Amino acid sequence: MAVIGFHFTKILTEKKKNAVGKINVSNNIVLIDVKEAKINVGDAKQKGIEFKFNYKSKFEPEIGYISLEGAALFVAKEAKIKESLTKWEKEKKLPPEVLQEVYNHLLDKCTVEALFLGRDMQLPPHVPLPKIKGEEKEKKKN
Repeated sequence: MAVIGFHFTKILTEKKKNAVGKINVSNNIVLIDVKEAKINVGDAKQKGIEFKFNYKSKFEPEIGYISLEGAALFVAKEAKIKESLTKWEKEKKLPPEVLQEVYNHLLDKCTVEALFLGRDMQLPPHVPLPKIKGEEKEKKKN
């Protein structure tokens, strides 16, 4: 199983006002559509799955948002492709191992892109960034 392709189809961001005081950030990713994809690999044709998604970060109270839409292309053994498509059509769900791999890939790509967009729009980071603690603060704790 592997995600072999990824692209954005829509990028929207808006800053309504400056971020001051307490800020709440909510992140969400949703699969919009799942459908079969035919992939040409040299002379061979392989089946895959195209996952269309929407990723959104909202900055509250009404500070702004980042919205990303796009698609990822997934390949696996034909039995796993068929199982995934059937489960999606019937229940709008996917096998856990497929869902985990696809969501992790989408989150990796979207989180980084949203960080850059947020920086350019002067929005606060939507995920915690690593920090180095100063020596003075460490000494005061001891």
